[in-house]
Amino acid sequence: MGRLTRAETRQRNRARVLDAARTEFTDRGFRDAKIDSIAARARLTRGAIYSNFPGKRALYFAVLAHEAERAGRAVIPPGEAPATHPGHGPGTATSAGQALSAFARAWVGGLPLATDQRYDGARLSMDLLPEILADEHARIPFAQLTKLDALLLGLALENLHPPGSPARDLVGLAETALTLLHGAGQLASTAPGYVEPFAIVRACERLPDLGLDRGITVTSDPPPATTTDRPWAYPVGMDAVRGEPARVEDGVVLVLGLHRLATVEAAVRTAPAGTPVTVGVVTGEPAELGPLARLTVTRLGTLLRSSFPRAAWPRLRVICAGATALAAELGDDGVSDTTERAALVRDGRVLASAEGFGAGQAVAAAWTSAVNDAPGPSRHPG
Repeated sequence: MGRLTRAETRQRNRARVLDAARTEFTDRGFRDAKIDSIAARARLTRGAIYSNFPGKRALYFAVLAHEAERAGRAVIPPGEAPATHPGHGPGTATSAGQALSAFARAWVGGLPLATDQRYDGARLSMDLLPEILADEHARIPFAQLTKLDALLLGLALENLHPPGSPARDLVGLAETALTLLHGAGQLASTAPGYVEPFAIVRACERLPDLGLDRGITVTSDPPPATTTDRPWAYPVGMDAVRGEPARVEDGVVLVLGLHRLATVEAAVRTAPAGTPVTVGVVTGEPAELGPLARLTVTRLGTLLRSSFPRAAWPRLRVICAGATALAAELGDDGVSDTTERAALVRDGRVLASAEGFGAGQAVAAAWTSAVNDAPGPSRHPG
């Protein structure tokens, strides 16, 4: 076998570091884990660790993101395997309550139990929220990522409504479910044995009966997009919602920094029914906050794919790995956490673009005009 190239050596060392770090974090927890110990496990120098990761927290986020992506590759969507519970067999309809029940079961299935004697795989992420809470630098991006998670879950719930029924905004319902599940996860980590998983599942199943839905509205009024006409290179990125590569073609394309993710909802609501919407998630600190973004969206996407039928998956695609290439195609080579750019792509051409606050909604409105659709927000936005 020939000698490895520098890139191959770096990739191999990075994989060894991730594997060693996972073992160290599993055995000792994040706070007690030591970089020197990780280096020894990987049979590398301390300098080799820092050449791949800027610090222990960045390495921790990277380990969790890697684990989430590996778990996501093993998911078989409902209806594509023998049914394991009512409502998810091939050809069966799924209600919002049934889907939330399945979603909650998948969530609580990863919580640590009182009988766990060590930091096994289910407890690897127990230090994630405390570490985020300890630093505002991570709290703001995590808050925006959680808003994006709620939008994705809400859109999937909306897609379960019977054809012809009035469209309702279920993002508030999704936010309530995620609040309950995140709280259960934190309590399960700090007070093992306190959380009753079946009670959490039942509570999530009944949330749709509480009347938390609302009418769909779009209140912001961004400046109009700029008309243009230039070729589109069809960049490819990894769709964290579906866990597969995505070639970005026609539709509304956004690139948003981690402080701007909540603005994607207005773009989705404004775009005409059936319009693909793709958002690339970027950050000015890709080594640390990039893995946090991949982790958060990938985990939500895995839960969606394991509990919702394929037909209910939201049209919204979220690209974390490959988002910088998407940003470059939109003309932004200097991304930051406040980046907000968008383009309307149709038939291999960029027909409109916008930058700054409300860019995605401005481009979505331009698409509405381009297809000569009725004005106003889409009535079936998922």
